[in-house]
Amino acid sequence: MKIFVVNAGSSSLKYQLIDMENEQVLCKGLCERIGESGAITHKAADGRTYTADTAMPTHSEAFEAVVYAMTKSDAKVINSFDEVSAIGHRIVQGGSIFKGSCLITDKALQDIDDLGALAPLHNPAHVLAIKACIKTFGSDKPQVAVFDTSFHQTMPDKAYMFALPYKYYEKYGVRKYGAHGTSHHFVSDRVAALEGKDKKDIKIITCHLGNGCSITAIKDGVCVDTSMGFTPLDGFMMGTRTGTLDPSALTFIAEKENLSPADINRICNKESGVLGVSGVSNDNRDVIAAANEGNDRARLAIQMQRYQIIKFIGSYIAAMNGVDAIVFTGGIGENDKGLRKEILESFTYMGVEISDEKNDIHGEEVKISTENSKVNVYVIPTNEELAIARDTLAIISK
Repeated sequence: MKIFVVNAGSSSLKYQLIDMENEQVLCKGLCERIGESGAITHKAADGRTYTADTAMPTHSEAFEAVVYAMTKSDAKVINSFDEVSAIGHRIVQGGSIFKGSCLITDKALQDIDDLGALAPLHNPAHVLAIKACIKTFGSDKPQVAVFDTSFHQTMPDKAYMFALPYKYYEKYGVRKYGAHGTSHHFVSDRVAALEGKDKKDIKIITCHLGNGCSITAIKDGVCVDTSMGFTPLDGFMMGTRTGTLDPSALTFIAEKENLSPADINRICNKESGVLGVSGVSNDNRDVIAAANEGNDRARLAIQMQRYQIIKFIGSYIAAMNGVDAIVFTGGIGENDKGLRKEILESFTYMGVEISDEKNDIHGEEVKISTENSKVNVYVIPTNEELAIARDTLAIISK
């Protein structure tokens, strides 16, 4: 059985085709500049590639380009899209409506569209992609929605509520929703398998660290807290995002600079974080290189980020009354051995001990804690596309 996995943006479309018999990726690709000139980059698992500039005024034309790439180009992997059993869509915001993945019906599609106010850069694009899929592949091809937020729907109200007037929760759904749920779900399931235990029997902290970052506390098999909030802006500082800060700092700056809410939103999401503090880049590799060359602002940005990560991990250990396993994933979490070492050195008081040799291993799944460590620490590459494909298969199998 083959599952087509889609991650659509307003002007882009990332995809993979996965054979679920062996969970192997048959091909992957990216359509860019949708709504403009349009271009596709497609790569088969055996290394064959297909690239083309082609008009993509809408997502429908993008899907037509994908079908050609997969079935007719020099990098084809199937003979017909009839070989594809279902389509799985990554959906950023499911609000409090969707507590798990679901088959896309007219009602589900309308609900996803209605949640656009909570994710204006994402959900409307997802709706466009789903409608384009229906137009391209027909309404008989099963489509499944997999939500970034659904894994976090198990949080208790004491964790997801804000100390704002309750009426704003009742009227507008203002609360913590979290993000990266598909990634946190995937790596937490994987660490339970590596531990040889039921996930309900271990306390896990998963650290998804990339240009966007979040940390999740998992107890009794479910998420009990996560660092991202109403939007992915909350938590600790990221590539270009502020993370948690005093809201009065923003109103103060807005008054001084005569800024609109849109200006503040742009500053907080696009111009802050590691980029804003360092003045160098939003890429940790560039900032670390600058810090090593004596750039004090770059050094400060790295120190701030690591300090905030330590605080979140520590707070979740307290909230769960302990931790059995800590997991690092995402571009930074998987590749920055110095970050992992510095963070984990703050938890030696509770028996965390890592192997420098194992921590040096790059680009693969590895347990980096020693046999004497009281807490097991893992680096597990995330695979959100496979998680989406698994959920899609589970839904259509019902």
